[in-house]
Amino acid sequence: MTPQPPPSSVPSAPLPSAKEKLRARCRQARDDLGGEYRDQASEHICERIREWPGFATTDVVFTYLPMRGEVDLRPLIAAAPHLHWAIPRVVDSPLRHLVFHKYDPEHLVPHRYGMLEPEAALPVVEPDNADLILVPGLGFTRQGFRLGYGGGYYDRLLSAPGHAPTLGACFQAMLLDAIPLEDHDMPIDFVVTEDFGVVPTLDG
Repeated sequence: MTPQPPPSSVPSAPLPSAKEKLRARCRQARDDLGGEYRDQASEHICERIREWPGFATTDVVFTYLPMRGEVDLRPLIAAAPHLHWAIPRVVDSPLRHLVFHKYDPEHLVPHRYGMLEPEAALPVVEPDNADLILVPGLGFTRQGFRLGYGGGYYDRLLSAPGHAPTLGACFQAMLLDAIPLEDHDMPIDFVVTEDFGVVPTLDG
């Protein structure tokens, strides 16, 4: 596949402002890919993950349901029904964090952010039980740093010691040269794109 060139340069501004400007550029670049391309690229990314040797040894996989044009990993879930899948529920009080629940497509509810999430009554899956964590994002660098939406939900998950290997799902066009970094930004171990497949990050 031939994606558009990535929005690679980092805007010159104070960190929070620079991140917001880069988020806006990344959202626009992702929108510009178009729905048909994103769907095809998502299928390729799912195939790349299935071919990755690291995926063959997993049993419990933390994933996500897409929002706002993110890489859609639902074909991967459908292709591996024998695995134990868990998806996040966003909790804002008393501290913003993610709670992962057993994936059950019959018991999903819409969240105000635009994605589906599990009903709170579904069984909770603790992060210690995960064999692999599939991570969404607006963009990733080859060093493993992630541009999120600013809520810090995944930063808190990834800052926990001893968590499972992490794999960022990224359209090729959203592979960035650099991201403005803050102290709480945590690198991931691998990145997957439709063209490169699964590759280890330089800090992973």
